[in-house]
Amino acid sequence: MTSHSVLGDKVRIYRRINSSSWQCSTYLEGREWRVSTKTDSLALAKEFAEDWYLELRGKSRAGQLKMERTFADAAKQFVTEYVPLTNGERNPKYVKDHEARLDNHLLPFFGAMGLSGVTAGKVQEFRVMRLQPHPETGKVPTRSTLHHETVTLRQVMKTALRHGWISHLPDFSAPYKASGKVSHRAWFSPEEYKKLYTYTRERTKSAKGLPWEYPLEQMHDYILFMANTGLRPDEANRLEYRDVTIENDEDSAERILLIEVRGKRGFGYCKSTTGAVHPFERLVKRNNPKPTDLVFPQDHKKQFNRVLADCDFKFDREGNRRSAYSLRHTYICLRLLEGADIYQIAKNCRTSVEMIEKHYAVHLKNTLDAKAINVRRRVKTAAVSLAE
Repeated sequence: MTSHSVLGDKVRIYRRINSSSWQCSTYLEGREWRVSTKTDSLALAKEFAEDWYLELRGKSRAGQLKMERTFADAAKQFVTEYVPLTNGERNPKYVKDHEARLDNHLLPFFGAMGLSGVTAGKVQEFRVMRLQPHPETGKVPTRSTLHHETVTLRQVMKTALRHGWISHLPDFSAPYKASGKVSHRAWFSPEEYKKLYTYTRERTKSAKGLPWEYPLEQMHDYILFMANTGLRPDEANRLEYRDVTIENDEDSAERILLIEVRGKRGFGYCKSTTGAVHPFERLVKRNNPKPTDLVFPQDHKKQFNRVLADCDFKFDREGNRRSAYSLRHTYICLRLLEGADIYQIAKNCRTSVEMIEKHYAVHLKNTLDAKAINVRRRVKTAAVSLAE
């Protein structure tokens, strides 16, 4: 980096290796001030630096030079406000994830930076830095991870805007990004779902009397329960036996489960299909639980991945990776295939109609109305002249 001194070392002019413009900096009122001269001419940069320094000195003597807040100040304020204001509305883990992103990535990069320095260019520099392979593992963050970090960054800058520390938000959009294609979340078609639960049922039968019979039975009922309730995996992990009630549905005259759900979206209700009742009854009979016991105390992630590998279901035809979340996607898709109202499905799954239309309904053939698509305009017959 090349540097020069101006006004007897009161101002330093420097140019970074990858930049053509000269920058200038000075130390005043206990902190360092920096600005770009926006010119590649050294002579013009020196003139700019002199004028800029004298202007700063004038503001300082008039008491008009205010100390700029840093990104770290805004981040601290964000955490202070966000935790109490979202109490009960956001999952505690969601809040903790914001703090982890700040501590691990955002504060080390932006922390000491003045808020005016957090520009669209700096945001892009952060993305480029994060996409460098990790020196030990060689891994790079996924698109989803970068998106979540940008969300946290935007929330911090919005906090600064609300407090009047900045006048506007920078552009957080990722440049050079191609238009997103229509995609759907990995699920199991009716044939695949039948193959999945048939496989786990047969494994359970073959393990009769063996030490691993119990975990296989739990895994089988977990799959049936999740695919017939549409719960998120984190919601199922928090579910206690007292949160589930077997009741007779008046409209369908079927036995269903009424579930009090606590998870990503806070508290809500879920009504299952009748296919979830027998798995839940088996869980109660097998575990003889207390009301406060967890319905699924074990994490079935490794077991489920093994089942997916055995059935060759790790990926769908588009290459999307399947996980326990795919059972929720399967519930939504099967309900739509059977003609359920999309608004009711959204309410029951604690999500929005927009999310279902974007990620689920786009690939289901029964959402297309063939009669409306194949409509034909009636051919007009030639009018008969009255004179004839």
